[in-house]
Amino acid sequence: MSKNIGFISTRFAGTDGVTLESSKWAQVFKESGHSCFWFAGKLDRDRDKSHLIPEAHFQHEKNRWINAQVIGQKGRKPPVTQAIHDLRSRLKVHLHEFIDSFRIDLLIAENVLTIPMHISLGLALTEIIAETQIPTISHNHDFYWERDRFSINAVNDYLRMAFPPNLYNIKHVVINSNAQEQLALRTGISSTIIPNVLDFENPPGMDVEGTRVFRESIGLKPDDRMILQPTRIIQRKGIEHAIELVKKLNDPRNKLVVSHEAGDEGFEYVEWLKEYAFEHDVNLRLIPTKIADPWGNNGNGKAKYSLWDVYPFADFITYPSLYEGFGNAFLEAIYFKKPLLVNRYATFVKDIEPQGFDLIAMNGFLSRKIVQSVIEILESPEKREKMINYNYDVAARHYSYSILRTRLNAILSYFFGDSAKHISGNTSFLKQEDDTYPFSFAKRRAQQSY
Repeated sequence: MSKNIGFISTRFAGTDGVTLESSKWAQVFKESGHSCFWFAGKLDRDRDKSHLIPEAHFQHEKNRWINAQVIGQKGRKPPVTQAIHDLRSRLKVHLHEFIDSFRIDLLIAENVLTIPMHISLGLALTEIIAETQIPTISHNHDFYWERDRFSINAVNDYLRMAFPPNLYNIKHVVINSNAQEQLALRTGISSTIIPNVLDFENPPGMDVEGTRVFRESIGLKPDDRMILQPTRIIQRKGIEHAIELVKKLNDPRNKLVVSHEAGDEGFEYVEWLKEYAFEHDVNLRLIPTKIADPWGNNGNGKAKYSLWDVYPFADFITYPSLYEGFGNAFLEAIYFKKPLLVNRYATFVKDIEPQGFDLIAMNGFLSRKIVQSVIEILESPEKREKMINYNYDVAARHYSYSILRTRLNAILSYFFGDSAKHISGNTSFLKQEDDTYPFSFAKRRAQQSY
């Protein structure tokens, strides 16, 4: 029997990791006839299947005020506690409406029960899950103990209760082995590892005209090289290392393009990066238009380009992150068969590197040897082809949708036994009936009047 599945988070919009992975999960559910619905404070999903509550967004003014009173503080005052619970009560009403109106059978909490960006929403959802006993998957991308900014807080009582909650009707999913170990050590909660995945069984299509239009839109000439940094502009992405690399490559054809937006953690870092690039005489291009999640029909047609318009004509990918829960951009580079430079962040060292990829990897700094390796890959088509094809084969074995289907099927069986429809690998349903299947927004743009 097909199920109605409700995804809940503070935001399902744009190209952050939580949004992208939830879209992939929804894709494999919908391939098998299950229906997916969305609850968040910012949404760009099908309106008929969405429940948009602005107060649920982590940047809503009420939530921002609460966070300012409790994050980095050692104690909270009664009015703050009252504000947390007033907002919690309102959000509980909306969550009940979401579950009832769409007849939800299974909830999937996307990082909303792991990192306290929205304390009231986490508390409200935890109470709903406990009171209704609705089957729930808590998809945990990163935990509060992994972020320095939450180390001092005035809400430890709430963190122990709801970030994450330890309830019988919740199955916890993590994206790396260290998270699994720390979750068990700190809370006694067991979990299943489901790494980030991509559809390696079906290589991406190439919309040559669309990607040409995209390159022209950001001012790239045909002989320019696009050195692509495909991440949000936040400090832990280490984008200064990408600037340093382009400087050391010492080739005016190289243009550093950052595909994602800034703002999740303020704008001070992006302004510093602009100054840093100027000082190093690096041509830095920040994409001025919205880049869409390829799975999500973002912005109801307002986004001109999808992430899949950005990758195809990139010449090299930089991924010098200091920390990642897993690493979407790493898999995306492999999926589009692009060579890349990766910093050896902890999850990469423990979970990804042992799979045997052929990569250019740095250890927190750019040595002369690393720079020379990048030059050789850029200048040698033979070496590049050998590297990218080998890496695609490795990723297809370890990070394909088949891994996701197998592990989600086990969880569905735990909750519903044989009554839940098995998740299969048939994609014809999506390609023919569902507008959220990944495609080039440039192709849609040719069919619409903007």
